[in-house]
Amino acid sequence: METEETNCAMNNEKGSNREYKDRLFKFIFGNPEKKQWTLSLYNAVGDKNYDDPNAIELNTIEDAVFMGMKNDVSFLIGDEINFYEQQSSYNPNMPLRFLIYAGMVYERYIEENKSYRRYSSKLQKIPRPKCVCFYNGLVDKTDRFALKLSDAFMDVDGSVGDIEVEVLMININYGRNKNLLNKCKPLEEYSWLVAKVRSNLNVMKTQEEAILAAIEDMPDNFEIKPFLLVNKAEVTHMFITEYDQEKALAEIREESWEEGREEGREEGRLKTLLRLLDRGVITLAEAAEEAELTESEFIQKVGR
Repeated sequence: METEETNCAMNNEKGSNREYKDRLFKFIFGNPEKKQWTLSLYNAVGDKNYDDPNAIELNTIEDAVFMGMKNDVSFLIGDEINFYEQQSSYNPNMPLRFLIYAGMVYERYIEENKSYRRYSSKLQKIPRPKCVCFYNGLVDKTDRFALKLSDAFMDVDGSVGDIEVEVLMININYGRNKNLLNKCKPLEEYSWLVAKVRSNLNVMKTQEEAILAAIEDMPDNFEIKPFLLVNKAEVTHMFITEYDQEKALAEIREESWEEGREEGREEGRLKTLLRLLDRGVITLAEAAEEAELTESEFIQKVGR
């Protein structure tokens, strides 16, 4: 199963971080120069009324990668650390991702906060966490629902685990959660744009054409439009990357099982994953996860 393209793809996995691209959601709401948009989103989600964008202290760990993706937005405001993620495909394993990422952020918080005494006999207070995932995938989901880490625990003797993480999932597809989107215009505009791009993809020849047309068609009073126009090339690349990943997941689940009928389910699934990896549509981490293997097991399976 090994090919020259496979070697190149896997070598690139080891040699660079080119596959870990920022997504448009982070580009808009995790931008240090646009803290007013982050603040607007925070106020809308938590029904707050902060008015000073400088109250936002972004603390996203840029080199933190989990499940093949960089984390989106993390910020401190008041006594609260907020972890925001955007997902275009439903993933019930998000609580584990939040747990691991929160551990990294709190570790850095402790290291940088000179007033924190980790060996003190007195209880040391830390900012409370808030975990939110903004979902805009194609699979229909309710407006709001919660995912819990405990749902993933193996049931050994009926006892509960000692760690819990709860993630609030918010459906931000255009037309859903209207009250929330009305409170945060940048989020409503982002939601409109994603829907418009998806609609354009059904009638236009290329992804780039669909994306650029959607940006141009945005109403002139949209707050994020000038920002997107100035950064058209980068925004286009982000959209294409996200769309390819979204399409790849569907292709994996459909095509792999079709091939599986002829040459064995596992063999067909691996071949599909390998093709997508060769084309740069998915990362090695994503391929391994979809195959339910470790990265080293996946490499061994495909003949490395």
